[in-house]
Amino acid sequence: MAEPIVVGRIRPPAPAPGGEPVLAGTVAIPVRTALVRTGEDLAGLVAAAVTGIARPGDVVCLSETAVAIAQGRLIAAETIRPSRLARALARRAGVLATINQPESMQLVIDEAGAARVLGAAALHVLALALLRRRGVFYALLGATIATIDGYTGTLPPFERTIVLGPADPDGVARAVAAACGAPCAIVDANDLGIAKVLGASPGVDRPAVERALKANPHGNGDEQTPVVVLKLRSGA
Repeated sequence: MAEPIVVGRIRPPAPAPGGEPVLAGTVAIPVRTALVRTGEDLAGLVAAAVTGIARPGDVVCLSETAVAIAQGRLIAAETIRPSRLARALARRAGVLATINQPESMQLVIDEAGAARVLGAAALHVLALALLRRRGVFYALLGATIATIDGYTGTLPPFERTIVLGPADPDGVARAVAAACGAPCAIVDANDLGIAKVLGASPGVDRPAVERALKANPHGNGDEQTPVVVLKLRSGA
């Protein structure tokens, strides 16, 4: 594979969609890499990409999708046969939901069971109607649904591929940190103002990283920037 193309773009602090501003003084540098493929040496790729950018005390943030693809944790949508239940629920999931494709929803049903998924859907409808509370479906299914990414927005050749959650994100973070000489976090971030650290090397302040990445500098489109070097202000 060709050497990664490194393009550092510094974004000034900006309000996150969730309403909480990115921490003042924090700098997030998205780093473009070559396309990550199954079997990729992620530690080597990331280390080469952040050379000259990451310094001791910075945090190298790696997209969980890139980790999962390198691990081969992906399924071609064409190989999944959605049930009627999956199709019905996917139609009501909303355009921004990661399981608004029947194939993704079918994986959730296979993992959690139809009864549990139906119960979560019913409670979601009740909570929305009676309490105006959103997100109950996701809250009840927890990691079962959080680790499944839909195929919309994924770069070719993965645009019709469903990506599962990464395996052993803490172990991956430790390996990347050792190669880079800087702490590493494996992060699941989206354009809705939500960022979650799935795994990290020792010494990473997970809440600080999550707050700093709410604006999603990784991007969810064709940016091809699965790495973000985060320069956290002191006391973040």
